[in-house]
Amino acid sequence: MSYRFSKKDKLKSKKIIERLFNEGQSITVFPLRLIYLKTPFDDNSTLKTGVSVSKRLHKNAVSRNRIKRLMREAFRLNKPNYFNNSSTAYALMILYISKDTITFEAMDKTVKKMLQKFLDKTANK
Repeated sequence: MSYRFSKKDKLKSKKIIERLFNEGQSITVFPLRLIYLKTPFDDNSTLKTGVSVSKRLHKNAVSRNRIKRLMREAFRLNKPNYFNNSSTAYALMILYISKDTITFEAMDKTVKKMLQKFLDKTANK
């Protein structure tokens, strides 16, 4: 798996996003929450990922966009380490649930913990 976060890796389907929030399971590693659902995709990809920051908690679009960029970058850099030989397809949504801003180093550490927790939880099934 490459370090890219291309168009086919992004979660955009409204139907899948709706199913994700209705039927998905979640993992929380503050300040992130990961909602995931096992889903087959048409384009042979194994992961589709979306990121979201609450407008209620972060009023300025500039701060929301910065946090989303940090989440995508931390996920992009850590994705090959955790999903290199994954054969199961998942839809993932990463939510930022804190009112405070965050540095990249803290975001990277949190994403690593969250992905490890995700693998531990899904490996048991």
